[in-house]
Amino acid sequence: MERKIPLEGCFNFRDLGGYPTRDGAHVRWRRMFRADGLQSLTEEDVQHLRDELHLQDIIDLRSTAELTNDGRGRLAETSIRFHHVPFFDGDTKAQAPPADMTLDTMYLGMIERATDPIARSIRALAATEPDASAVYHCAAGKDRTGVLSAILLSLLGVDDQLIVADYALSQDNMDQVIERLDTLRGYDDVWQELPPETLHARPETMQGLIQQMNDRWGGFTGYVKSIGIQDDEIEQFRERSLE
Repeated sequence: MERKIPLEGCFNFRDLGGYPTRDGAHVRWRRMFRADGLQSLTEEDVQHLRDELHLQDIIDLRSTAELTNDGRGRLAETSIRFHHVPFFDGDTKAQAPPADMTLDTMYLGMIERATDPIARSIRALAATEPDASAVYHCAAGKDRTGVLSAILLSLLGVDDQLIVADYALSQDNMDQVIERLDTLRGYDDVWQELPPETLHARPETMQGLIQQMNDRWGGFTGYVKSIGIQDDEIEQFRERSLE
């Protein structure tokens, strides 16, 4: 199985399948995907996702402003279920972090604020039918999407070093993603508002986040339980996602 799904209108669409877990299982292939913005997908891209990957649910982590400015593209014309679950909303420039803040600390702040969207995303993924697939995405497929991916993979029992490696895979696609974002409304000066590390997907960023999660909640599972996800919901998600 190829992890990266080649699409004409999306550069960072990847499968979370295949990763081994500590108890000997594996994450199912072609069931759960992570991606950057999907609004530029071609008709052929949409057909591939719908008919070959059996996409049933889209979880959009972008803000309302991003969704309004850039839209959903051709996917809005399909019957695929759409969940708008913004990790943050309102004036994003007013919420810009200090320039000297490290990216892993910015991710921690995101996790602290986005408790409801994270819980909703987990529940939506757990409810996807076993023979169908789901994708969650933001604009670049690295930050909001990367944080959610780390949470999900940890819940499934994937080792930390593989979570770090999955995050770092986005680096291969960042030049294309940034070039496209610079053509969209609302992203013209966004990079000046964020830490320079935001342009990269370095392993040490995710390593730093994992350490902070361990120090704060004893790990991602402890965090997820602290925001109201119950043991039976975690088990439902694991049954749907593992083989």
